[in-house]
Amino acid sequence: MMETNEEKTKRVHNLIIVDESGSMEIIRKQAFVGMNETLQTVRKMQEKFPDQQQFVTLLTFDSGHTTWHYDNQPAAQTRELDWKAYNPCGGTPLYDAIGKGISKTNAQVEDGDHVLVTIITDGEENSSEEWTLQMTRTMIEKLKKQHWTFTLIGTDNLDVESMARNFAIDEHMEFQQSEAGTMAMFARERSSRERFNSCIATNRVLPKGKFFEEES
Repeated sequence: MMETNEEKTKRVHNLIIVDESGSMEIIRKQAFVGMNETLQTVRKMQEKFPDQQQFVTLLTFDSGHTTWHYDNQPAAQTRELDWKAYNPCGGTPLYDAIGKGISKTNAQVEDGDHVLVTIITDGEENSSEEWTLQMTRTMIEKLKKQHWTFTLIGTDNLDVESMARNFAIDEHMEFQQSEAGTMAMFARERSSRERFNSCIATNRVLPKGKFFEEES
């Protein structure tokens, strides 16, 4: 009986990568609140779908540091971030942040696990030292074949669709860099995350490019 239960458990890894560069100061409060609400949503998914094991890796980044707020932490053990934990400054080493995040998570994933990668930025790459676009794209293309879903969320000053295409990311969303726009973005992201987990629970597959499509 023990083996049957183990086989039924579906492991879901939530890798959340959030830009902490200086320009995010404009929406610091909304980004901070949104990250905490996203953590709440993951905990809610753990309660709603007890046959799933939810894990969280949350990192924020700028040109001066990468902060691992959570590293493969069981969802039930996560707590709200402290206000001082998110302090935008510096540049945008986007390739390094994505590369580090997916490499660390990849080392923790087992065969058959599901991974949802969420990347939120208001700027383009400008200061990576280790990873290039080609390196990140190659890794993403490989992992998409292994139950990994990648989403790119960017502000309306960016060509988010082109950025996503360059990374080989199928799911993307643009948001207005304002208080209302950021709040709306996080709300839509959370509802999409809930739908994603519901699909896993019922063995359904979300059509490619439809992750953020709001249900009528």
